[in-house]
Amino acid sequence: MSHIGSLPIKYTDEVKIEHLQKPFSTTDSRFLEKTTLKVTGPLGERTMAIEPFVKLEFVQPKAGVKTPEYELHFSVEDKELKKQRQMWGTTRALVNNCVIGVTEGFNATLRFVGVGYRAAIEQGVLVLRLGYANPVNIEIPKGLSVSVPVPTRVLISGTDLQQVKLFAAKIRAWKKPEPYNQKGIFINDETIRKKEGKKK
Repeated sequence: MSHIGSLPIKYTDEVKIEHLQKPFSTTDSRFLEKTTLKVTGPLGERTMAIEPFVKLEFVQPKAGVKTPEYELHFSVEDKELKKQRQMWGTTRALVNNCVIGVTEGFNATLRFVGVGYRAAIEQGVLVLRLGYANPVNIEIPKGLSVSVPVPTRVLISGTDLQQVKLFAAKIRAWKKPEPYNQKGIFINDETIRKKEGKKK
């Protein structure tokens, strides 16, 4: 039995979750049999695909409660099948990320460590100066908010956890932290163990 999948998701009335009985995509054959879950909150809207064997049960709050709390329960048709057990917990985790994304949002902070390493936003494009002959220009994906409070800090925020982390990793890939001089682009509280160079 999935321990994660059996946990209900609790949310308030500021979040609206709808299970739409329509294909997640009509053009991609992988999603024709999957239904659509729509999550709406103060920060925006998220949609995701639901496998046909995953069942959703919406539980209304009890009458007379001062702060009503809704619950969403998950189950699968056959717990003995490995794929269904796997998707049970995965679906619950993805829906929970959608709820957190539209209420609190997700953030990532990039730290630039190195002489001359800095970032700036110029005409809607993130410009990185990392010691190369030319600056690196990176388009900011739609749905993400990127700011540069100081030249050595880049703040990324958005409602999609995967998109936020993917964009942070894309920036980090231009100058991965190296262990000898401790220079590079670090994500959040990332640290790297220092290595001693070879001594003669």
